[in-house]
Amino acid sequence: MLKVGVLGAGHLGKIHLRLLNESKKYELIGFHDADNSNGEKVSADFGYTYFKNLDDLIDAVDVIDIVTPTLSHYECAKKSIEKGKHIFIEKPITHTLEEANSLLALETKYGVKGQVGHVERFNPAFTAVKNAIKQPMFIESHRLAEFNPRGTDVPVVLDLMIHDIDAILSVVNSEVKQINASGVSVISQSPDIANARLEFENGCVANLTASRISLKNMRKSRFFQKDAYISVDFLEKKVEVVKMKDAPKEPGDFDMILQNAEGIKKQIYFENPSIETNNAILDELESFADAINNNTTPIVSLTQGTQALKVALQIIAAFNPKKI
Repeated sequence: MLKVGVLGAGHLGKIHLRLLNESKKYELIGFHDADNSNGEKVSADFGYTYFKNLDDLIDAVDVIDIVTPTLSHYECAKKSIEKGKHIFIEKPITHTLEEANSLLALETKYGVKGQVGHVERFNPAFTAVKNAIKQPMFIESHRLAEFNPRGTDVPVVLDLMIHDIDAILSVVNSEVKQINASGVSVISQSPDIANARLEFENGCVANLTASRISLKNMRKSRFFQKDAYISVDFLEKKVEVVKMKDAPKEPGDFDMILQNAEGIKKQIYFENPSIETNNAILDELESFADAINNNTTPIVSLTQGTQALKVALQIIAAFNPKKI
């Protein structure tokens, strides 16, 4: 079991603490929170050991789980890596691209491993079809959320859209060529609604929409590729896979057949991949333990987290938000 400590005991931090405490791959040593009163309250309520001194916690563990506000990610990660500790760091990896690149250099220098908390990679709906997504040429993603004051200190691109950016980058094996985007601030000081069109070198186009002032929640992505349409509902954890193949010479009464202008006939059929119930946060944390113990590359490496941040910041730079 890897000894682990958690930095940050806010809403998400408390979830990480509970799951790490239950995990058979980690031994939870304790946690640190910059707010002393909150740290003592969480310790009293749940029984976790509270370390008032950050360095004492880092020295006592093998792995540091960083669940602090984004602005403090870099300093927490830098301090941990320089002490030879592996780091799990919530998304986005850092506040700036310079900070992210610095962490990549430190990771190599000190020979530690790092993983970024892009939890949708572990969503059972996405994992059920990820291997079936091959060379998508058009992608459409909608991530809409009802208003919640938590998270409005950063643009919606870094708060919500970055989930879809990371998922898309993980299946499109090509560099981003061009970005067009627009964003609008409605209630926050930073954009609350954003739309981005990503064009990749291989011709794939991805259209992403994110909003945190929606009347309903939605987290859907649709992938279109040659002879297949794949829909992933991250919220409901459902998938829809529609494929085409050459039509049989003598189709059955219930076969769905399409014929194009050239007379080519295709048969439409549906696949229903099995979706296994899981706890995505626990899975991402335990997958990191496996990467450390087996000396393999984490599923969401610091490099991939940096790439997602780079595209997110390029999207933000592509629009000049205007307040309604």
